[in-house]
Amino acid sequence: MTPPAGFRLFKTAVYVLLAANLALYALFGSANELVDSVAWVALLALFEIETAHGARLSAREIRLVHVLRLVAAAGVLAAAAGYVAEAEWLDAANAWLWVAVVVLLEIEVRFPAAVGRRRESFLIAAAVLYSALLLPVPVWAWQGAWLDAWDAALWLAAFFAIELNVLGRQSGYAVKS
Repeated sequence: MTPPAGFRLFKTAVYVLLAANLALYALFGSANELVDSVAWVALLALFEIETAHGARLSAREIRLVHVLRLVAAAGVLAAAAGYVAEAEWLDAANAWLWVAVVVLLEIEVRFPAAVGRRRESFLIAAAVLYSALLLPVPVWAWQGAWLDAWDAALWLAAFFAIELNVLGRQSGYAVKS
């Protein structure tokens, strides 16, 4: 089934904005923020490739996607640890909350039958995590850290699109690129 045109447009806009976001961190962010941003964009793109196009990939291509995802995940974890080492506590909390979201998403994608039996628990966990991820946005804005506030809001929109893909797949309506 073809996804609605509005959703495809939204998803394209999110990817374009993430590319612009990456450029902004390259120009104005710290090295750790740039590693963080590059790793997350890579993870998002690889997750999209695997979930939306995995059936068309060869075994070799799937292995390559998995290796690249491990490298990107290592970048995410290194950046999250870097925030702790730099005592950037809001960034660190935000980073580790995102790691928890990805773990939850991976479980949803890899074990749909088990998730289906405990759907309410997964929805509550997702709601709690996403609600917690909303909190840094106004804090960064209040601190004048506009790039961080923008980044956090943009990634929430990106993961909203991912959640729609996952929920659509579980209900039989797969939203693909």
